[in-house]
Amino acid sequence: MSDKISTTSLAKLRDLDPKQLFNDLKSAGYINRAEEGWLLTQLGGKFGGEYVDHPKFGKFIVWPENLLIDTIATSGKTLSATQLGERFSLSAKKVNQLLQELGWIERGENGWLVTTSGLTVGGYQREDKQNDALFVVWHDSIARNKRLKQSVVEFSGQDAQTHATDKSLSSFRQKFEAKHRTLDGHYVRSKGELIIDNWLYMNGIVHSYDRQLPIEQDVLSDFYLPSGKVYLQYWGTDTGTTSEHQQQTLRALYQQHNFALIEVYPDEIEKLDDVLPLKLKPYGIKAY
Repeated sequence: MSDKISTTSLAKLRDLDPKQLFNDLKSAGYINRAEEGWLLTQLGGKFGGEYVDHPKFGKFIVWPENLLIDTIATSGKTLSATQLGERFSLSAKKVNQLLQELGWIERGENGWLVTTSGLTVGGYQREDKQNDALFVVWHDSIARNKRLKQSVVEFSGQDAQTHATDKSLSSFRQKFEAKHRTLDGHYVRSKGELIIDNWLYMNGIVHSYDRQLPIEQDVLSDFYLPSGKVYLQYWGTDTGTTSEHQQQTLRALYQQHNFALIEVYPDEIEKLDDVLPLKLKPYGIKAY
């Protein structure tokens, strides 16, 4: 088990009421409420929070004994899409479109619903009972979120290269240059990816290539299919199959963040018409 301690133990160490400490952590944006209990946010993870699985008490969050609860950087107040848009000079509609594309909210019958990924970046579900409408508000730390800021830069057509913070991705792209041009104009790194991209395009499935996962780490997914909120990873290159270690590492990352993942292997490339429709169906994506 980790040498970190539970929230209750941390409260005792600091001579605080556990309820007060939970409220402080929530106000700071380190934890959020989910149906199953307290959820560690990405911000909480940056400050040293992590999950442990205890044989008796199950899964819970632990913290460093010297945990800094940074209340200076946040007011603890929430921001609506309109208020968030004012920060980025965008309309509320455009903000919600970006948040949806990042997988943090999704359309429901009565409005916007926060997703599990959205909860981890400080989203809170709200209901306008007068108008029977659902909407999402955000912990003010969202305005500093690396991936949201990156999406705003790219959407607004600003100089993404100048504003880029992910030097590791730039190095990756230089080392593994995308040379194969697909039917829809994407440049991909392998013939397998080219065949997958062309298959998606010919089947009318909207997709992005080299999609940065909406997390703090700099990790690219091969494809993202926004209509199904699902990522697609091809475990192959022009010289062989992706190593088992790399596959396991990436799978664990997807599972950790509750991202839906479709996996395609080199021996499936020649039979995508049989393979992909079945893999896409659970996510509501039809292909003929």
